[in-house]
Amino acid sequence: MTEKKENSIDKIVSLAKRRGFVFPSSEIYGGLAAIYDYGHYGTLLKNNIRDAWWKAMVQYRDDVVGLDSAIFMHPTTWKASGHIDSFDDPQVDCRKCKARMRADHLLEEFGINADKQTLEFLNTELNKLRTEKKLKCVSCGSTDLTDAKQFSLMVKSNLGSPTDELSEENVIYLRPETCGGIYLEYKNTVDSTRVKLPFGIAQVGKAFRNEIVARQFVFRTREFEQMEMQYFLHPDMMKEKYEMWKEVRWNWYLDYGMTADDIRWYKHEKLAHYASEAYDVEYNFKSLGGYKEVEGFHARGDWDLSQHSKFSGVDLSYFDEKINERFIPHIMETSAGLNRLFLMFLDKAYTEEQIGEDVRTVLKFDYRLAPVKIAIFPLMKNKPDLVAKARGIYDELKMKWQCEFDDNGNVGKRYRRQDEIGTPFCVTVDFDTIEKDNTVTVRDRDTMEQVRVKADELVKYFEIKLR
Repeated sequence: MTEKKENSIDKIVSLAKRRGFVFPSSEIYGGLAAIYDYGHYGTLLKNNIRDAWWKAMVQYRDDVVGLDSAIFMHPTTWKASGHIDSFDDPQVDCRKCKARMRADHLLEEFGINADKQTLEFLNTELNKLRTEKKLKCVSCGSTDLTDAKQFSLMVKSNLGSPTDELSEENVIYLRPETCGGIYLEYKNTVDSTRVKLPFGIAQVGKAFRNEIVARQFVFRTREFEQMEMQYFLHPDMMKEKYEMWKEVRWNWYLDYGMTADDIRWYKHEKLAHYASEAYDVEYNFKSLGGYKEVEGFHARGDWDLSQHSKFSGVDLSYFDEKINERFIPHIMETSAGLNRLFLMFLDKAYTEEQIGEDVRTVLKFDYRLAPVKIAIFPLMKNKPDLVAKARGIYDELKMKWQCEFDDNGNVGKRYRRQDEIGTPFCVTVDFDTIEKDNTVTVRDRDTMEQVRVKADELVKYFEIKLR
């Protein structure tokens, strides 16, 4: 058996649709670009990743509490946070085919670092390439491109009557990131719980961005989920806690199957005006051709709470009795993209193995993340005794683990289907189970080895295997 890890995004997209992980949204109407729906197995996988994060960030800790804030927030929220004035990307249009491109991405193709540069800089560099006849549309190859202009990433909506006249003062936005709700509920959290600084507020939720170019499957989409934690502290503690959280999160990735070759740290040299330090965890996506960000760490200072205190008129300072000092807390942020982690774990798990003349495709998820833990088969679907016994085992095991009953096709085809779903164990009920010794065949996903286990000892067996 030879294992091959070379996987392409096309293979992952194909498997994701074929096996019910991810579907293009509204596909029967032609779909929407960069919008996806998660099928049964995708929902299970995504929920398992979310729950693993939540347990590590909230359940297992004494210094972090949870929140589920609303997607709609008061319009002034985004004025205070700076999103209305500066949350945008540089857009270039093709006059021939009307394709939209990001100016910084166009320049990066020529080795020009254009991250967070001014429009003046971008257009100067674009004009140099235009003069050299190198600047072309990525879709049709035309050289007739516009200058760069700012494109707001905020998604507008309306709340109330659609006939109400909207102005910039009362327009409602879908939140572009989830941390805004945490800042707005900081005071209520302090007042209603027993938290003392330093403490964190964590949440998982949807965010929306009107990306100019959304691409690379679920890596960059216009509707996505974030898993964020904002850690409030005294400024003197920032360095210590920043390093602590970097270590905590790094170890989480290692615990769920990543290696030091899979992930790395990327330090940002160009920082947002409120940040004193910023790092990303980057994963080496085989399917996307290199390292890309999956989680960010930011030392944000006191800017967020100071801004919301200024714009709302509400005092968001904190009085620390231990040091007899009142101050605006500083914030250490860790922000992971749930959709990106979903793709990361798919990328890591996707394996092709040469077995004789055949190629086996298998998703080797960490058992804790696997969508289905155990699949139960009757050897033959037209034998009532086998089906009844398999159903009984399924009904017992599903009370403790996510299980699946499958009697469609021969057992070999069922094994291959469960391999592509990533199911760690398959249980087959055969004639020996009924007529001889009440044992079943348990087959391991990764080794394909099979052992016989007493049917009435399966719970104990899997409690050991799946812990």
